[in-house]
Amino acid sequence: MKELVVISGKGGTGKTSLVAAFASLAAKSGTAVFADCDVDAADLHLVFSPTIRERAEFVSGHVARVDPKRCISSGEEGSCAKCVELCRFGAIRHSFKSGCEVDEGSCEGCGVCVRFCPVKAIDFPERRCGEWYVSDTRFGTLVHAALDTRAENSGKLVTTVRKAAKRIAEGLKADWLIVDGSPGTGCPVIASITGADAVLIVTEPTLSGRHDLERVASLARHFGIPFSVVVNKADVNRAMAEETESWCARNGVPFLGTIPYDRVVTKAQIAGMSVMEYCREENRDLSATGHAIAGAITKIWERVCQSNR
Repeated sequence: MKELVVISGKGGTGKTSLVAAFASLAAKSGTAVFADCDVDAADLHLVFSPTIRERAEFVSGHVARVDPKRCISSGEEGSCAKCVELCRFGAIRHSFKSGCEVDEGSCEGCGVCVRFCPVKAIDFPERRCGEWYVSDTRFGTLVHAALDTRAENSGKLVTTVRKAAKRIAEGLKADWLIVDGSPGTGCPVIASITGADAVLIVTEPTLSGRHDLERVASLARHFGIPFSVVVNKADVNRAMAEETESWCARNGVPFLGTIPYDRVVTKAQIAGMSVMEYCREENRDLSATGHAIAGAITKIWERVCQSNR
């Protein structure tokens, strides 16, 4: 089994659309398992239309909760608001009517208020941050997740999703584990790529896209993971697309190809399909560029397969 992680220097470059297209191609030639590790803005399920067969709560860190029965800060005689004074995040409010209350969305779970409350009126339970799922799709098994509103620790959730997907892929003796990674260079990206067999970086033909490419390429290089590059929407700025290809050649980075821009990708998303499925449908009114996109992605997938034999 080979684990391929598709990442980008920022959101919106088209990596999820490319993963969905790869899913369509991989499902035709073998067995694949998929993981959506862009947990802060998960959207692969919109194309995969999954049927959830397992779900699990994601718990990470702790949150402070004031017990009003033990708190002595309410009422006219209430004088204690030590937790409000010590909280560096402004997560605790105080009023003489209700006493001290914690805004759980602002609580960082540091535990200072718990430690220094003079009457031990603050509990410190584990924090629920979201859910993760194992689902059946027309392409194969998908492991994905959803963070709760204002929840954090997404790097830990990425690791949870990847481990579950890898365990399932190994059990199925799958040919591929294809991961839709997080964008950027932060903790979720590191959790997405660590230990992977290969990384595919999707970039755009813009100056900022080049800078983002260099940053994320440096990250992959730091962790010793082989990586290659694809330029999406290449015909928007052909000169910059060619410069990106030249940069890859100068730095010894495999360049797998370019994908043109066409509204067929958006139409496929609206239809809940990968662009490969959409282009294969009969009676589609596709432009020449629309047909070219399917061909370009097919060639890129073939190069991915060749480089990971």
